Amino acid sequence: MQLYIDTANIEEIRSAAAMGVLDGVTTNPSLIAKEGVDFIDRMNEICDIVSGPVSAEVVATEHDAMIEEAMPLTEIAPNIVIKLPSTVDGLKACRTLSDQNIRTNLTLCFQPLQALLVAKAGAFLVSPFLGRLDDLGQDGMELIQQIRTIYDNYGYDTKILAASIRHPLHLVQCAMIGADVATVPFKVIQQMMNHPLTDRGLEQFLADWASRNAPATAGAH
Repeated sequence: MQLYIDTANIEEIRSAAAMGVLDGVTTNPSLIAKEGVDFIDRMNEICDIVSGPVSAEVVATEHDAMIEEAMPLTEIAPNIVIKLPSTVDGLKACRTLSDQNIRTNLTLCFQPLQALLVAKAGAFLVSPFLGRLDDLGQDGMELIQQIRTIYDNYGYDTKILAASIRHPLHLVQCAMIGADVATVPFKVIQQMMNHPLTDRGLEQFLADWASRNAPATAGAH
């Protein structure tokens, strides 16, 4: 399973990239606005750090406006992926861009038929939102399973990008079901390598090593 970071914070992206496990980035205008920086400038910065797919989201909601907004974004870097909403106009824009060999990420997917249609329209990624479904008392992981089954049944190439990840257990479940990608906040990436028994074992090892190599006490014979 590939691992993307979901942020617009450049230091978080650098830190995740330094771990050697970062495959891509998802972000959106809201995240970039919170950083207080220019959208295009920040997208350029991200693409300088990450060579994998970087999703750049349009804010338009109508097909022609989506295409007009998307075209300048594709000129930022060759690894830019245009993020579109899972709506009828988003579906149309997906087909228009896919026919031009421009990769798309269809976001805000909440049911399997949306995922089926965007795959038929040639989407590179589909982003089902797990946490938001869980918040409503639904099982977000069931959606991942449904999409995985549909795509496997018919051989669709669209990658399942599990989004709205809230905690490491979501990642374990996504990996076991077979999501192609998970995009997560930086804090979850940090949590992935944490376990109290790892910390305790390392502390014990270092203590044993220090004890064994400690100099003899003064006056000892």
